[in-house]
Amino acid sequence: MVECLASEAQRENPENPAVQCLACCAKCLVKCVEDIVEYLGRTAYAYQAVSGESFCTSAWHGFLLQLKHCSKVYFANSLASLFILKGKIVITLLNCLSLFLVMKYVTGDSKEVSSYFGPMFVVAFFSFLCTTIFLGLFDEAVLSTITCMAIDMDLNNGSPAYGPPTFHEKMSIIYG
Repeated sequence: MVECLASEAQRENPENPAVQCLACCAKCLVKCVEDIVEYLGRTAYAYQAVSGESFCTSAWHGFLLQLKHCSKVYFANSLASLFILKGKIVITLLNCLSLFLVMKYVTGDSKEVSSYFGPMFVVAFFSFLCTTIFLGLFDEAVLSTITCMAIDMDLNNGSPAYGPPTFHEKMSIIYG
């Protein structure tokens, strides 16, 4: 609704900088609220999977838990995002390279195609789309794992008790 109102106001007053600024601020505010609600929803689902509580209760408890362990959550999410981006790029490039090699050496289609750009673009687009979908699951797994660790730390006075010993050793090295 805000997008429609902002577009209408900009269309009616294209030369008015105050209207342009107000419309831009309204869009930005709505985008911020949307991102917060999406983040709280993801947090609620991760906490709900562990605790079995209702959605609203899980959203509140998950938010408080992530606020309490914000450095660990931020570090894990940042590291996961970095690996996900790297994975998307590498998989897309490998698929494009595979297409080039197959067209050039296996099928011999390189003589029939005037440019590799079209087929490469299609393969890159679908490769990036598929890796975004599948590696998005990894992002959810990281959020769930860090939620489990934070709950474990809260239940055991700051030191996690459950999980494999190697996990706890690595976490103590990372978080000191």
